[in-house]
Amino acid sequence: MDVIAQTWHALLRLLASPFNQGMQTFLLKFFPYVFLFELPIYLLILLGIIRYFIRKDQSIPENRLYSPKISCIALCYAEGDEVKRTIISLAEQIYSGSIEILAIIDGAHQNRHTYLAAKSMEAYVARLPNRILRVIPKWQRGGRVSSLNTGLELSTGEIVMALDGDTSFDNDMVSHAAPHFENPNIVGVAGSLRVRNVFQNLITRLQAIEYLLSIHASKVGLSEFNVVNNISGAFGIFRKSYLLKMGGWDSGTAEDLDLTIRIKQYFGRYKKLRIRFEPRAMGHTDAPDTFRGFYDQRLRWDGDLFFVYVRKHFRSFNPRLVGWRNMIMLMWTGLFFQIVMPFLIIAYTTYVFIVYPAGFVLAVFILIYLFYLFITVVFYVAFITMISERRKEDLRLAPFLPLIPFFTFSMRIWNGVATLKELFERSHLDSSMAPWWVLKKTKF
Repeated sequence: MDVIAQTWHALLRLLASPFNQGMQTFLLKFFPYVFLFELPIYLLILLGIIRYFIRKDQSIPENRLYSPKISCIALCYAEGDEVKRTIISLAEQIYSGSIEILAIIDGAHQNRHTYLAAKSMEAYVARLPNRILRVIPKWQRGGRVSSLNTGLELSTGEIVMALDGDTSFDNDMVSHAAPHFENPNIVGVAGSLRVRNVFQNLITRLQAIEYLLSIHASKVGLSEFNVVNNISGAFGIFRKSYLLKMGGWDSGTAEDLDLTIRIKQYFGRYKKLRIRFEPRAMGHTDAPDTFRGFYDQRLRWDGDLFFVYVRKHFRSFNPRLVGWRNMIMLMWTGLFFQIVMPFLIIAYTTYVFIVYPAGFVLAVFILIYLFYLFITVVFYVAFITMISERRKEDLRLAPFLPLIPFFTFSMRIWNGVATLKELFERSHLDSSMAPWWVLKKTKF
């Protein structure tokens, strides 16, 4: 109770006369993290969102004569009957061109249920015009990259979509994504993802907000400046000829970020190349529905970031390869935000609790919380008014916005834990995305 009273009195003093209560010294320590590193990227993304909103009515028309053949590589492992929903959502696209669905069943011997579920859809797809389903069993498991390269080799379409076998799609997804490739300089398009089990419980709601703001809204803004940070492994769209020239996907883990960086390595020499984000090309995926499942997932994801940025692609931080714009963004939103920032936050939080009285620190942290809540609300309002295609559903998430600063802080701390795990244990070699005998053979 004494700490609460001290916090309340310190907060009142800070609000009444902040620069006479030690706030100035505190802000001088806090200032570099927020105003020099975080706030500029928030403003850049917000500017991109406004730019997208202004020009979207003049964007690519939906009805086009350009309708290339699309090859959808659906990566299947242990999805079971869920793969049927994915196949149906791809086969029933309102797209005049041909769609080829390649269901790659990795480890089909032990995942026979998934294999039979996919095979059962062949007759259904065969009845639909311009739709082909090819179920390709890989009896020995080889992992995601093995399945992706198998699908790439067997595909016959001009455009290749890399998709998770448990992800379903809006029926206008292809018609929104494909027209981008009429521009020969477009080599990749990042599709958008929503949380399908959004209203299951608290953790799925928080992840849904994260997807809307940190993934959906952020990529809209970054795409306007050709600095999309990642093409999601669950939903990425590529020009096949470009992938073949690059040699397809590379072995290892975090294959989505790895491929995105490898694509960008040509941007320094070929200035017109572009990666786009298409917010109307919508996929739906189930998020982890327990806090333990969520943090286990992020332990792998965040550890993979260190592996990709530091162990594998440290030479990519070169303007001659990726261009100045993307190099700055790789350093800024990748290396600093994802690798360095979590440790600064941990060190900073520990330091201020040691140096300053607990009541004063908690009072200042309340002000910091209110600052990040304000940022969250601004982005949420921008998303609802300028991007969202499901406003009624997204507005139901508004009551949970006050929890997002805490949620984000916990993810930053966990990011640091994941980085340490990768640093000392090389945890990417324990990834569930590929068996150990595949990962151990890579040079990384």
